[in-house]
Amino acid sequence: MDFKGKTVYQIYPKSFCDTNGDGWGDLPGIISKLDYLKELGIDYIWLNAFFPSPQKDNGYDVQDYRSIDPRYGTMDDFLQLCAEAKDRGIDIMLDMVFNHTSTEHIWFKRALAGDPKYKNYYIWKKGKPGHQPPNNWQSKFGGSAWEYVAKYDEWYLHLFDVTQADLNWENPEVRKEMADIIRYWSEKGVHGFRFDVVNLISKGSYEDDPHHFDGRQFYTDGPRVHEYLRELNERSFGRDPQHLTVGEMSSTSIENCTEYAGHASNELDMVFSFHHLKVDYKDQKKWELMPFDFMELKRIMNEWQIGMQEKNAWNALFLNNHDQPRALSRFGDDQKYPKESAKMLATLIHMMRGTPYVYQGEELGMTNAYFSSIDQYRDVESKNIYRILLSQGRSKEEILHILQARSRDNSRTPMPWNDQKNGGFTSGTPWLSLADNYEKINAKKVLKDPDSVFAHYQKLIALRKKMRIIQDGIYVPRLEENQSVFAYERRLGKESLIVINNFYGKMTEVEIPHLHQYQILLSNYKDSRAEDALQLRPYESIVLYFKGAVE
Repeated sequence: MDFKGKTVYQIYPKSFCDTNGDGWGDLPGIISKLDYLKELGIDYIWLNAFFPSPQKDNGYDVQDYRSIDPRYGTMDDFLQLCAEAKDRGIDIMLDMVFNHTSTEHIWFKRALAGDPKYKNYYIWKKGKPGHQPPNNWQSKFGGSAWEYVAKYDEWYLHLFDVTQADLNWENPEVRKEMADIIRYWSEKGVHGFRFDVVNLISKGSYEDDPHHFDGRQFYTDGPRVHEYLRELNERSFGRDPQHLTVGEMSSTSIENCTEYAGHASNELDMVFSFHHLKVDYKDQKKWELMPFDFMELKRIMNEWQIGMQEKNAWNALFLNNHDQPRALSRFGDDQKYPKESAKMLATLIHMMRGTPYVYQGEELGMTNAYFSSIDQYRDVESKNIYRILLSQGRSKEEILHILQARSRDNSRTPMPWNDQKNGGFTSGTPWLSLADNYEKINAKKVLKDPDSVFAHYQKLIALRKKMRIIQDGIYVPRLEENQSVFAYERRLGKESLIVINNFYGKMTEVEIPHLHQYQILLSNYKDSRAEDALQLRPYESIVLYFKGAVE
């Protein structure tokens, strides 16, 4: 399938639209907003995990891969969603959490009950002397990655929450189960799959991390991961000519990703990588704040664009998702230049080589929540780090400031549909508070505004559908040494597309020869000009096009 002209829209179902007043988004709510999504112009809806779950990690602790959590609706609702989306030219992409299951999953319960078949679905090891875990690996949510079970005098691995037991992909029966699950959903009309932290499924050796970091070098991009993905492709989604797949790759490398998403790799269609979203981590630590390093952001994004291009591999393009704070609050200016910087960030991503992903509310210009009390947070990771930092002697005020910048709940606040109570998200009490600015930033308001962030996204999505140069053109960095402008060129035959983005709230000048011969396709200011010497205003973003020989 040729997916290069398509755009994916990510829905966090819990926070999208609630129709029954329980404060929790549902499938009928998504159905009710399909016309809105059609108007935006997207081609795929990626739904975050909506399977039955104890919700220790917002649904990424799956209890049953073949059912829908009743809080979201029924299988009939899901089939209706697939059919009504298809009527509007939109396909569905599901989230597959295949690295681990909930400890409430029947497989794990059978393992605990003593069934050797299901015990072998998970990773168990003997501890060290003195009742110590098998090694010093750390869970990504804090604390040891191992949990002791007295019945076996063994420990099971959980790279995430203690209720998320890692699956044993060395076991062929586990791999067969995974392929069966994908075929089950494919038969219901699903053509897209996003695989959660899928590059962690092959563990290497189980030795101690000598650097006392967290052990990730022993299980990231592991020794058999490419083999497992090729097998999964062959047994499941690869049989569907319309399939679209994306892998979420944790702490990965370009070398591995060119194989995961290479044109002829027979693994996945594209990959998410996250290096560009760590450029504001002080000393590479998520909970240590610093202003984002613009030159590093530019370097990493250029490196991935070129590295993937050289091996004919494909990127998933994004700045926002359900695990990241809002990009507008992070890389833009959500107070002084909210509209300009939101449009600039969108242009940066959408004109690149790859498939753009729009996370719900991004197209409205949604910001971080800026919650003022720990009681407003719901995310397990945020609550854990609050306790950990308190125990380290940090003040409550300092920790709240960190969470305002970093918490995953920043992106999970409910979608504001209008300026009424709870933003029209629910008639009940929302599971998580809305951001306070929903009366100003909501779908009803932006749909009336021809100059809105939403209108800008519509134009970007339409340009990608229309122009082969955006889909197929090569990527060439420009102005690489400029300290405040992110510019690049796309080339295809005699066509050239130049994208110029001022990343700061101050004027800056750039010079690009022959630019006066280009036409402006899109800008976030009404009166931008095509001149060889450009005076860029705060967060100004311009897309310019030329076809023919430059004189």
